[in-house]
Amino acid sequence: MTILPNFLMKRASLTPERIALEMEDRTVTFSELYINSLTLGGKLVELGVKRGDRISIFMANSLEMVELLFALKNIGAITVLHNLRLTSAELSYQVEDASSRFILVDDEKVIGLKERKEFKETQKIVPFSEVFQLGGSDFPLVEEFSLEEVDTIMYTSGTTGFPKGVKQTYGNHFWSATGSALNMGLHEEDCWLLAVPIFHISGLSILMRSVIYGMRVIIHSRFEAERVHQDLMTRQVTIVSVVTTMLSGLLEQLGTNCYPQAFRCMLVGGGPVPKSVLEECMRKSIPVYQTYGMTETCSQIVTLSPDFSMTKLGSAGKPLFPCQLKIMDNGLEAGPMETGEIVVKGPNVTIGYYNWEESTVEAIRNGWLYTGDLGYVDEDGFLFVVDRRSDLIISGGENVYPAEIEAVLVSHPSINDAGVTGMEDARWGQVPVAFVVTNKVVELLEEELFTFVRERLAGYKVPKSFYLVEHLPRNASNKLMRRELFKMLPDWEGRDEHSAD
Repeated sequence: MTILPNFLMKRASLTPERIALEMEDRTVTFSELYINSLTLGGKLVELGVKRGDRISIFMANSLEMVELLFALKNIGAITVLHNLRLTSAELSYQVEDASSRFILVDDEKVIGLKERKEFKETQKIVPFSEVFQLGGSDFPLVEEFSLEEVDTIMYTSGTTGFPKGVKQTYGNHFWSATGSALNMGLHEEDCWLLAVPIFHISGLSILMRSVIYGMRVIIHSRFEAERVHQDLMTRQVTIVSVVTTMLSGLLEQLGTNCYPQAFRCMLVGGGPVPKSVLEECMRKSIPVYQTYGMTETCSQIVTLSPDFSMTKLGSAGKPLFPCQLKIMDNGLEAGPMETGEIVVKGPNVTIGYYNWEESTVEAIRNGWLYTGDLGYVDEDGFLFVVDRRSDLIISGGENVYPAEIEAVLVSHPSINDAGVTGMEDARWGQVPVAFVVTNKVVELLEEELFTFVRERLAGYKVPKSFYLVEHLPRNASNKLMRRELFKMLPDWEGRDEHSAD
């Protein structure tokens, strides 16, 4: 068992007066963040939180949310983070699956949640202001973290359509931060701008790096291109994490200008950056680091530096220093340029899925995580991702699994069968579209389906269009061949059938 000091406790002792967080007009030092987390920890204990409890958080980016995350670590509770765009039905499923003791929410969300049928009878929902008003109780501070112990759980949808809780240990977070630092270097004056959701691993990992590195982080409640651009130009930001749609918005704001000399890294996830965008970044001297990672790898595990962004166009790069990667095809390791399943290993890789032992055994074999993604490695060792989890749709940086949408559609009494695939979209990269087999006239059914799906799935998962078909393409094993759905689009003729990859 490997033990390290409580991350924030140690950081506050090393650099107490160094700025940890900035948000709007507020500034918090590491010492203040630590003291606030201790105070909040006492309030949580008075509420009834105990070591080992799973506590759900349904909150937007804020300083209070950050303090809450570290308060839970001080107690030894496990934090369960939920996507704010979930419907009440989706949130209820995840909370019950995790057996969360409480759901801590922003005040403005409380009434809306309690009015939903899924939460009318529950006593688990606690507004943050109610916690803040408690007097507080003494509690034994967790001064040391076992790197094997579970710290956080994040839900990711799978090909089955049922979301699974990814267990992330203290060691996963520590080594993710370490791998990132060894890859990109660490500067004394580094400042990371956080405009991605903290409930995503991309956002949470920035906070963990902040405490482990002793690095200033500027937090935005959400991404707004104009506000982020302003901070990049005026607040000595050195690194920012984005997806391609966010990068495009920033380029529009930048116009013919360039970023200040201090800015050294545009970290881009969520799929390869188009060549036209990379060329514009090169003209404006913007260093773009493209990455490949997932919730199961606690953020990035493969990264492409700007040195190779054009010569290795479309590549995700090479594994970070503590990590390994190989391509497997029918039980054998594939050679260069041979496509197979991307398999990764490293101390930042999850130990498994909460309550999903079968899925854990299937995904993690001899310490290697079988990602379900297809790709190949070229002669120089650079990874190229061919298909993101085969059928995965990436819409505005959000992962959308067709099986999850299909499961909702076929639960509608008028739908006999359903298939979902991704279609190119200028704004979001991809959007889901659905093909349905039904006895009803689709025009009469379409608005009904939109309403039906919106009540059960987050907005970004709602199909942009519904198409009525007589049958869906299935193979001899009756498995839906989603790639054949492209050919059923009304304007498919002449379209590249891989266009939505």
